Amino acid sequence: MAEEDFPWLVVGLGNPGAKYDRTWHNCGFMALEILSQRHGIRVDRIKFKGLYGQGKVAGAKAVLLKPGTYMNLSGESVQEAAAFFKVPLSRVVVLVDDVDLPRGQVRIRPAGGPGTQKGMKSVVERLGSDAFPRVRIGIGPVPERWDIADFVLSEIPESDRTTMYEALCRVADAVEAIATDGAAAAMNRFNGKPEPLR
Repeated sequence: MAEEDFPWLVVGLGNPGAKYDRTWHNCGFMALEILSQRHGIRVDRIKFKGLYGQGKVAGAKAVLLKPGTYMNLSGESVQEAAAFFKVPLSRVVVLVDDVDLPRGQVRIRPAGGPGTQKGMKSVVERLGSDAFPRVRIGIGPVPERWDIADFVLSEIPESDRTTMYEALCRVADAVEAIATDGAAAAMNRFNGKPEPLR
């Protein structure tokens, strides 16, 4: 089978449970929700230590996955889903919050190390490689006198919600562009200044 015959596996990273719903660390989940709503893909089937759904994104076959393992063990869920659907690394796309990027910025990377993000560390370890695209969602900087762990698990304040919602919509746009044109072309389009919302 040619690479394009395999589905895309789009993974939003976050923590399960209502108490984490609108926290900074759940931006990956929230972006996946926007994508699932746009394309009518219900992410409600239980398997792979998480919830998943199947459908099409920008005309391409896609599996959307929300790991249910808690952030630090996300790789267990991603590894199981990637193995089951036989998804090549180049078609695994991870949506992840990043404190090293300014709040509201969206950056596509075709590969690379996990940085300080423990969910990404788990995914890289379990897949045995960092050669997969990811869409980073800027949530930085960590406010002064805040511990990073406390900050990422805090609720996004009202003052930042519009900025972050626009960013999460751009993440969904970025996934559509990756599915249509590949990560390199999408990177050229999205890694400049933020595009206006459609």
